[in-house]
Amino acid sequence: MSPRSASVNEELRRRSRERLLQAAVELVSERGYEATTLGDIADRAGSARGLVSYYFPGKRQLVQSAVHRLMHRTLEEALEREPRTEDGRERLARAIDAILGLARDRPVLMRQHMAGLLQAEGFVRCPEQRRLAELLRDTVARHGSCDVDTDYPVLRSLLMGSVYAMVLPDVGMPLPPVRAELFTRYRLGWGQGVPPDAVAPGGTCETDLSRFFATGLPAGSPPAGVHPAEARTTGIQPAGIQPAVDQSK
Repeated sequence: MSPRSASVNEELRRRSRERLLQAAVELVSERGYEATTLGDIADRAGSARGLVSYYFPGKRQLVQSAVHRLMHRTLEEALEREPRTEDGRERLARAIDAILGLARDRPVLMRQHMAGLLQAEGFVRCPEQRRLAELLRDTVARHGSCDVDTDYPVLRSLLMGSVYAMVLPDVGMPLPPVRAELFTRYRLGWGQGVPPDAVAPGGTCETDLSRFFATGLPAGSPPAGVHPAEARTTGIQPAGIQPAVDQSK
């Protein structure tokens, strides 16, 4: 078999990283941060354990990148869902509802994420975090901000504080009053975005997260230039198909 091209190698690396991000989100949601090991994540992703350290310095960085990916893809989905709109007030309402929805539907994951942000390393500067920041800055600008550099950090802080208030064990606030406070501050109508008694298409509580960690390939297809037999031996999983999990571990 001839050597793989650089583009095929790059696709293999991209897909390996995608699987690790998805596995991290799934396992921390199920078990919590402390009970999830890097080995668990590698096993769920169907990857060699050494690949984890190749892509990420440690578990904290991996989990933060994974949650930031989930957040920015959830936000993108909310902003671009039909009917699409350029109205700045509606887009801000959708953005707020997307983030609060994650706190409501995935409290374990978001609680662990907030705890991680309080560690010494704070924010992990990664492509996923930068994309989340870009989307929120754009939302602030479309809402009519005359000073995005000031208004974006305020929105980010308000959202972080709201998530923290919602995911506190045993005393977390329910979504409606938190949403009402933010909507009042930004003068948004209660019927904008996704009110608590409504359900948005592709809501945040869906258990299948594959759409947020897509490989961009048809189901069952290895990357171009990779023979199906080689895909099996290298651990490449078809799009939308997860490797079997050994429940005995």
